[in-house]
Amino acid sequence: MPNENQNPNQVANLLNIESLINSSTARFEVLQKEFQEQKSQLDSILDSDIEYQEVAQEAKKQAKLKTIAKQKVMARSEAALLVEKMKDAHIQIKELKTAMSDYLAQFVMLSGTNQIEGPDGVLRQIIYTAKLVKTK
Repeated sequence: MPNENQNPNQVANLLNIESLINSSTARFEVLQKEFQEQKSQLDSILDSDIEYQEVAQEAKKQAKLKTIAKQKVMARSEAALLVEKMKDAHIQIKELKTAMSDYLAQFVMLSGTNQIEGPDGVLRQIIYTAKLVKTK
């Protein structure tokens, strides 16, 4: 919503952007619905094909055997230790990404630029990704 501190060009731009967001959201919903309908039709075709069903059943049996074999391997102590190490590393990576995002936002705000040179001499651009979600 525009506020009284914005000039007429800003208000017009904001209204145009809001309109683009709304039309994009509507188009996204239509495309999602079409995609789901097409997927359902394809699933129906696959479900009615006897050869496909036979091969799919055999694949399920093989997948079960693979799962059992993997569970046996994962029960070994060296595998369990690696899984724990990987979980810890994943948590640390996630925390570091969050911190890095905060640091980059502060850098942009303080420096007024969206570029930073790394210790390797490579110039990198700071970008942001936004998405639209429903409020609760």
